[in-house]
Amino acid sequence: MLRKLLPLVVLLLPGIAQADWHEASTEHFTVFADQRPERLREFAANLERFDKAVRRLGGWRDDPVSVPNRVTVYVVASRDAVAKLARHRFVAGFYKPRAGATLAVVPRRSGSGVETDLDAQSILLHEYAHHLMWSISPHAVYPAWFIEGFAELFATADFKQGGAVAFGMPPQYRARGLMTGNNLPIEKMLRADSLKLTPEQRDGLYGRGWLLTHYFLIARQRNGQLAAYLAALNAGKSSLEAAQAFGDLRALDNELERYKRGKIAGYLVAPTEATKVEVTLRKLTPGEAATMDVRIRSKNGVNARTAPGVYADAREAAERFPDDAGAQLVLAEAAYDARDLAAAEAAADRAIAANPQASDAWLYKAMTRMALAHKANDRSKETLSAIRKIIAQGNKLQPDDPKLLILYYRSFVDFGAAPSENARQGLARAFDLAPHDGRLRFNAAKMFLRVGNKAEARTMLAPLAYSPHGKGLAQQAAALIAILDKGDDKEALKAADAPEAPEDEDGDGDDTKAGTN
Repeated sequence: MLRKLLPLVVLLLPGIAQADWHEASTEHFTVFADQRPERLREFAANLERFDKAVRRLGGWRDDPVSVPNRVTVYVVASRDAVAKLARHRFVAGFYKPRAGATLAVVPRRSGSGVETDLDAQSILLHEYAHHLMWSISPHAVYPAWFIEGFAELFATADFKQGGAVAFGMPPQYRARGLMTGNNLPIEKMLRADSLKLTPEQRDGLYGRGWLLTHYFLIARQRNGQLAAYLAALNAGKSSLEAAQAFGDLRALDNELERYKRGKIAGYLVAPTEATKVEVTLRKLTPGEAATMDVRIRSKNGVNARTAPGVYADAREAAERFPDDAGAQLVLAEAAYDARDLAAAEAAADRAIAANPQASDAWLYKAMTRMALAHKANDRSKETLSAIRKIIAQGNKLQPDDPKLLILYYRSFVDFGAAPSENARQGLARAFDLAPHDGRLRFNAAKMFLRVGNKAEARTMLAPLAYSPHGKGLAQQAAALIAILDKGDDKEALKAADAPEAPEDEDGDGDDTKAGTN
């Protein structure tokens, strides 16, 4: 994580006077902003072009993405607004990878425009590159240097007129660390997952990671070596054993030093008819617009201290719109988070009455019923059956919403019951839809472990153990893998049932990114 961010340059979307809130939808993104429609369309189109260009460069598939699994991007007024949401004054933009609710928050405009600043566009593209990596290769093990190098490689994308996208430009915000020496020699960089790095070495992980990834993927040097190295890692080899694919590491380090001072190659992905971008624009209803501030705060995440204030603001904002499904959904979520369960269910019911197709309304109705059942210690067959019927109604509307599939599984395990086969299949499907969610990955692995499928459990845990941002959850995954490798099934089950570690620094389970993490 960057300890300090310099002022930001202008985002893809230039700042303008406030306009009405609009939603822009593409195949992979849903963007909300109070911008002129034509500017919002351009912003959303560029994000979609980025997705398509990265996939074309790597030859990666592009499976259809349902609405709940798109990345939702909120464009807020300023960097200060971003920092306030992140509860960290140096955060310039962030991304939270959640099943069925992945979001990114970026400022509309900020900063001086200095070339060496880390800008909001780079932050957003860096984080989306992480999202793409796990979506494309959900079971692959990648080392920290390649995870960050891959993201940095694509963070500097340049959107050309006519739809072309250029990759490979040097990250100027890493220039100082890159050009003033070598703070992270390659032997240490390859073992960065297991080392405690200094701030300079942490910066080197991004800068040198970018350089080595660029050398392999854009300059196309040492053909076949990167693939051999990653294959060895995924076959269980240690970092240095896998690095034998590179030969003499000192020689490779020297090549990188020469390369960074020479001509840096680029790669242009030209537009084609096959990658034509379509953007659907919709002006938000008055109720949706009035509750947007609360919606962003709720989706960002609340805790016991902040939930009551958000709920109070939600009540005030939504009270004039009892027949607006969007406004009532915001109220239902805020009421649920503040544990006013009766109000949460009433708001969900109003949302359903206004729009029976609103699957999230059925989700919050079911979540509220589950919370009430917990509170009453009610585990009766009738109560749980009624809850599952509500979940099923939402699932019928959005079969690929992982939130509903996860909730169905929880309707068993949270009440001390063995999950049905359908519930287990649903959780596995949820993971297929959202492999970027570390918490879901960990819980799906535990499910496979409990049914005796240790091999699948280990396969799912391995990428999490290598994650440079998994923090406590990554450590827990690594510890569980070590137990599995010893063959101690009893101890593995015991470890799986231990309290789960938080994924991030503030302990709320979210992965907030300060800059390009």
